[in-house]
Amino acid sequence: MTSFRLQPKALAALVALWIVWSLNWVVVKEGLADAPPFVFGALRGVPGALVLFAVAILMRRPLKPVAPLALAALGLFQTCGFIVFTNLALVHGAVGKTTVLVYTFPFWTLLFAWPLLGERVRGLQWLAVAAAAAGLTLVIEPWHLEGGLASKLFAVAGGMSWALAAMVAKWLRARHEIELLPLTAWQMLFGGLALIAASLAMPEPAVRWTPQFAFVLAYTTLLSTATAWLLWLYVLDHMPAGIAGLSMLAVPALTVLLSRLAYGERPGMVEAAGMVLIGASLALLSWLALRQPRPVPPVAQE
Repeated sequence: MTSFRLQPKALAALVALWIVWSLNWVVVKEGLADAPPFVFGALRGVPGALVLFAVAILMRRPLKPVAPLALAALGLFQTCGFIVFTNLALVHGAVGKTTVLVYTFPFWTLLFAWPLLGERVRGLQWLAVAAAAAGLTLVIEPWHLEGGLASKLFAVAGGMSWALAAMVAKWLRARHEIELLPLTAWQMLFGGLALIAASLAMPEPAVRWTPQFAFVLAYTTLLSTATAWLLWLYVLDHMPAGIAGLSMLAVPALTVLLSRLAYGERPGMVEAAGMVLIGASLALLSWLALRQPRPVPPVAQE
């Protein structure tokens, strides 16, 4: 691994990204008070895609879709599945706990890559797997069937959907030349259309169009989607992908702190121990990725 020098602008972009994506979980939680999960997802998906397409046009990036079926599958997992599962988790679950469980996606990516991509788990990766599995068990507490078990399982499903999206993205980028911004815009459009179809199929109450909800939509569309993705692209251009991926561990950590300030969430001793184990396993997986000669840029998510 070659050394690099962190530029002040890249550090500023990284810190801004941490703040925007950490606050996003609290903002979405507030938005779900005015809109049901599927409808809220539909209102986020397509507008976010349109903003990204506008940004891509302004940046003169190629917009022709490459491998539309693969892009549709990516959108199904990364936009539709991820948003639906995390929305359902946040409806009745704690923000901090939900974020930590969703950010187990590198653990699921490692496990899914074995049967789907033929990438075997080796060496210290097994230690990370064991730590993540133990942490998940402590956070979910399957011996307590009450206390928001459904929201925890939805959060884990969100992490799994994100990991499956990483599988599709890795397969797609290994076979086709496609830039990250157009890829993100197209998958978000396909996923947003799936969200619209799901919202029409699910009987849900009407949206309460309040000033707060208008702010939530503006934040999730303009800041956590368009602005944050531009910041992410800038970060990837100015630091190694492995280090950029490792830095994203700050998002669940900051979200846990924000959820404590906003909602007074205080995890119990068992849950806190599980969160520490999950964080340690993700840090170990990121460190192992840094040791690889040519790491693949991670698929980020807010």
